[in-house]
Amino acid sequence: MPNYLKCRKSAYNEKKQCVQNQIKEIFHSENGKMGYRMIKLSLEKQGTNLSLLTVHKYMKALNLKSISFRKRPNYVKGTSHKVFKNLLNRDFTAPKKNLKWCTDFTYIHSSNGKMMYNCCILDLHDRSVMASRSSTNITADLAIETLTEAIQTHKPTAGLMLHSDQGSQYTSKAFTTFCRFNKIQQSMSRAGCPYDNVPMESFYGKLKSEHLNHYNIKNIYNLNELTNDYIFRYYHHKRPHSSLGRLTPFEKRYL
Repeated sequence: MPNYLKCRKSAYNEKKQCVQNQIKEIFHSENGKMGYRMIKLSLEKQGTNLSLLTVHKYMKALNLKSISFRKRPNYVKGTSHKVFKNLLNRDFTAPKKNLKWCTDFTYIHSSNGKMMYNCCILDLHDRSVMASRSSTNITADLAIETLTEAIQTHKPTAGLMLHSDQGSQYTSKAFTTFCRFNKIQQSMSRAGCPYDNVPMESFYGKLKSEHLNHYNIKNIYNLNELTNDYIFRYYHHKRPHSSLGRLTPFEKRYL
């Protein structure tokens, strides 16, 4: 083989090895959370432009398989008293921050079998987490504490819309009075229809499948530590969103 062909092949292999090392570093730095689409975006931010097909091929060759996100099953709609109208009406966009927030609870099993609960609030402008609180009890107090933290930290103006489901925590006198006092408009999903609050369903699905499900969570302190690590280190700054044009919440907020 002529020398120039050897040099050309050697340069190609060297470049390929360098890119594969980049892919491995990105993949393992986040414990396998990133699939080939997100790794492609991370490579671009490092100045390496590859097609999705090439990134997928390299990951397959390296035997790198990302954590899969389990789809939710179909739901059967139920009936219940609707305290507030669905003002959001599945418009999950907002032209600027602190106009539309959504909130929900999720449950997490501790390693000793006890149930723990987390309440989060998302801003629909950039899908960033406004506040996150956990407790061993799912109560209106937990919802109020989470909302209090979000208000104190982000200082929304009067008229903010807060969308939730029709859970008793959000329909309670204590919570509705708190919202009215703080000039917050409540909006609620239809009974038994989580698709009316898809951003929260999606966020909690990712939090669990990409992070919490891979740990033995001992107690509330451990849960808070893991949740905060996911939100404030990875989710806000490293995880791109298709709904944000492949930007991270941090990039969207400070563009």
